[in-house]
Parts: sequence; structure tokens; C-alpha cells
Amino acid sequence: MIEYFKSKLTSSKAKEDQPKVPKGQRVYAIGDVHGRLDLLEALARDIEAEIAEGEAESVESLIIMLGDLVDRGPDSAGVVDFVKKWRKRRDVRILWGNHEEMFVKAFEDEDVLRHFLRHGGRETLMSYGMERKAFSKSSLEEIQALMEAMVPAKHRKFISNFEDMVLVGDYLFVHAGIKPGVPLEEQKKRTLRWIREPFLSHKDPHGPVVVHGHTITDEPVNAGNRIGIDTGAYATGRLTALVLEGKKRRYIAARETKKGNIKVEGARVSA
Repeated sequence: MIEYFKSKLTSSKAKEDQPKVPKGQRVYAIGDVHGRLDLLEALARDIEAEIAEGEAESVESLIIMLGDLVDRGPDSAGVVDFVKKWRKRRDVRILWGNHEEMFVKAFEDEDVLRHFLRHGGRETLMSYGMERKAFSKSSLEEIQALMEAMVPAKHRKFISNFEDMVLVGDYLFVHAGIKPGVPLEEQKKRTLRWIREPFLSHKDPHGPVVVHGHTITDEPVNAGNRIGIDTGAYATGRLTALVLEGKKRRYIAARETKKGNIKVEGARVSA
């Protein structure tokens, strides 16, 4: 009997200790989009339907984009434009990813441009209207001039105002991760945008549960101290969002089917 009560007390304490977001708030954290506008639009439609339902219940919704909106996929320009418009009518916060960092620095630094082009930047520039023939014949300096002419200044300004971290309740949202054991206020921007190890293999608590993208996995990964939701949208055709409300967690995923259609799984309501 004593062991039974001990078990009940331990269970109750464990439940109380579960991470949560503030009461009356729902958070949608969306993983790395990488130019897959089709997946983002489908996911957003179902999120919008859920938000409409939540508004009737007095639930405030926050959308957090975990960075890497651009590169690799076919329509980075469309993704940036979509999120820019979405932010005008919803509470949307957007994090710097390492690919946004490369994109912005590529306008001025040829070494960064070279790196950017090798890691999906070519597709980004094509989405802004750069022709393949002009691209293939241009020097790095000429590509930078074409970028200046083709990428809208409002897009560059929009990206420059992205954030490096967002803290909501017991959750910290970053693009790549954090350096274990370092206070949040001392974390370096490069770490937040680029780190993998020792963050991924670290087993001890970070304080808040870290929600991140950057590292592709087949399924979302809940490691206890972190939750990774980059399911490789540009390569796998699957874009994942983590939904947090109180102590509850669930996932929504927009997935490209074998027939080329987009199916959204895990949403509470359908648009």
C-alpha cells in the first residue's frame, strides 16, 4: 500500500513537472521549409482552420518558423513572400537559419556566395528569376550584381529582422540548437544557427526544452531535453509542425503523396 501511494505521488509530481506553454496559448513550430511553398501552403491552411476554431475558444495562437525558409527547394522566393504576408495577419515569429545567414552574406562576400551556391543557393536564385544560361556564364561578381537586381530589397530587409531564439513557457525555439552548459544570453549566433554536436548527443536537461530544426530525421525526434522537427521537406516531401498547448504536444505534417498531391496529417480540423 505504501509503495502504491509512493507511485501515485511520483506520477503526480512527474505530471506537474512536464514542460508547458502558458495557459490559453497554442504554439505552432514549423520546421525547415527549404523552398517547398506547396507544402507550407497546405500546412498553413490546416493551421489557419485550427486557429479559427481556437479563436472561438479564446485561444491565442503563435506561429514560429524555425528558419531555413530558403535554398534547395524550388520556390524560396515564394516561401519568403508567403511568410511575409502571413506575418501581417497572424502572430508569426521567424528564426534565422544557417541558410538565411549564407543568403544575406552572399551579397557581399564571394567566399560565402560560393558556399551558398553549393548548398542550394542556386535554386534560390532561380526562384527569383535568374536564368540558368546567365547563371552558368557569370562570374561570382556578376552573380552578385544579378542578385542585387533580382532579389527585392523588401525581402532582404524582411530576412534581416529574423530572430535567433524565442522563449515561450518551458520551451526554447532555435534553428540548430544551443551549446550545452552555456547561459542563453551568452549563446553565440553561429551556434544557434549551425550547431550539431555536442548539442544533439547531450543527454542532460538544458533548462527549457529546445525545439529545433537544422538536422534532418525521418520522424520528429523527442529526446526529452530537445525536440527536432526537420523532416527534410525539400528531399522527402514532408514538412512537420510541432503543436504545443498547455502540457500537450502533437504533430502536423504536410506530405507529398506518390501521386504528387499534398496530404496534411494530424490536424484537428480540416480546412
